[in-house]
Amino acid sequence: MRPVLLSIGHGYAAAAVVAALDDWRVIATTRRPERAEGFARAGLAPILWQSGGPAEALAEALKEATHLITSVPAGAGDPVLASIHNLPAPRLRWIGYLSAPSVYGDAGGGWLDETAPARPGTARGTARLAAEEGWSALGEARALPVARLRIAGIYGPGRSAIEALRDGRARRLIKPGQVFNRIHVTDLGRIVAAAARACAQGPFNLCDGTPAPPQDVITHAAGLLGMQPPPETPFDPQTLSPMTRSFYAENKRLRSIRVGPELGVTPLYPDYRAGLAAILAQTG
Repeated sequence: MRPVLLSIGHGYAAAAVVAALDDWRVIATTRRPERAEGFARAGLAPILWQSGGPAEALAEALKEATHLITSVPAGAGDPVLASIHNLPAPRLRWIGYLSAPSVYGDAGGGWLDETAPARPGTARGTARLAAEEGWSALGEARALPVARLRIAGIYGPGRSAIEALRDGRARRLIKPGQVFNRIHVTDLGRIVAAAARACAQGPFNLCDGTPAPPQDVITHAAGLLGMQPPPETPFDPQTLSPMTRSFYAENKRLRSIRVGPELGVTPLYPDYRAGLAAILAQTG
């Protein structure tokens, strides 16, 4: 039986998952008709749906889906979970919730793997954890495995320090001691695809092996481009958006002890240097 993936909130990350799946039928949701047309041209089966909207289209898709991933962020509640909670899904075998490391909270720069307790310290992290728990409860009620896919900062072609420098958007914010993990979108796709094939369950950290200060990434990308990096800017939360402030409010180093042993995935881009070099080679 050919697997059928329902990708809710299909975007940049989910597209990489689809690229890593062979011979799967993919049903993808979007809010915008023009994106639906692009999905159809790419061989996906598009459906128009937006958070809080009528669930008829989702209900039809769920009748066919064997696997489900959702990329829709949580707010006061998870809008996808609320929409499908009572809908029948007779063929569904696995759910993957694309979450974030904000569920762990701050670690003061310490190392965290999947055995670390979830102790969110921001509203965003609290919402993510509530969504994870909601999806896990749904999985338990329906005897379905649910993977909690905690994804570090996503970068890749079109969304990296390379493009930020070329477009004049790059900044070197200096907050002493601050580090972040990242993951190349191709590795993200490979890991989620492997989790879907294996119907894996529980938390997985999707991250590279080199947490680093964000300014170091900009400096390295500038060197690859033969450009001068932008000047250093002292960290001032008052000049940042609420989303950026929430990222900088927590400092942690992530590792995964499950992705390699359980899913058999070795990253193609184990650090930002390898990832940026590949992006530059691809984009020129």
